Amino acid sequence: MKIKMAKSAGFCFGVRRAVDTVYEQIAKKGDSPIYTYGLIIHNMEVVKDLEEKGVKILQNEDDLRILESGTVIIRAHGVARNIHRLMQEKNLKIIDATCPFVHRIHQIVEKESRDGKKIIIIGNLGHPEVEGITGWAEGEVFVVESLEDAADLAGKIKDNACIVSQTTFNYNKFQDMVDIFTEKCYNGTVVNTICNATEERQIETGLIAKEVDAMIVIGDIHSSNTAKLVEISRNECANTYFVQTFKDLPLDLPDTTTLIGITAGASTPNNIIEEVQNYVRINF
Repeated sequence: MKIKMAKSAGFCFGVRRAVDTVYEQIAKKGDSPIYTYGLIIHNMEVVKDLEEKGVKILQNEDDLRILESGTVIIRAHGVARNIHRLMQEKNLKIIDATCPFVHRIHQIVEKESRDGKKIIIIGNLGHPEVEGITGWAEGEVFVVESLEDAADLAGKIKDNACIVSQTTFNYNKFQDMVDIFTEKCYNGTVVNTICNATEERQIETGLIAKEVDAMIVIGDIHSSNTAKLVEISRNECANTYFVQTFKDLPLDLPDTTTLIGITAGASTPNNIIEEVQNYVRINF
């Protein structure tokens, strides 16, 4: 059995930066308790390890309001402006680990909405990154996550709008949705805010899935970018398997399988990737 490993698999820059930020605060061993606002990243193995080291999670605004002191680390997905202001008002020590690519979207949305433009976010409704982006708009804001959503909204908004994207959204779907708006005489601003690492990872996943007999995608069940990789892989390789750790193996692979591809979402630590890779080498 041969393995084709994706070069882009694993932590992206923004995720690594956020996780490293938390571990750096733990290493300082100060008296101030450490909190993250929401899950620092969408990987429960990492979150569990941080919790074992004393890091606590603020689940929502209510948790934040009753907090009296401590260090609060803003997750890689970012937060809405009102959440950031509340942290400041409570005089908490704030460490902003928002991914720089997400922070850029906040700036775009804030500026464009102040200029009177409606904001259209192409992304997953309810995802923390999208919720954070929404919170930086000063006027009307719409979230579209499907071609049907785009077609419906495009018929209602003709101009004076700005389109942005969740950083981890499917690049091809983003382009298809933008095409729907432009075909309906949309006359606004389009900013492709899908990060380069996401686009590279998606392209590589599709190329590898075309070549292999079976594809393994590693990531947390709550990871949006991993779900996109699974979707892309399944379009090219019917034998695509989603696993969170090596414990989800073994797989019921076809007898004709000779080449297995492996990739991983942006929130998947290297040790989990290596464990899956080693398991496949030894057992298949």
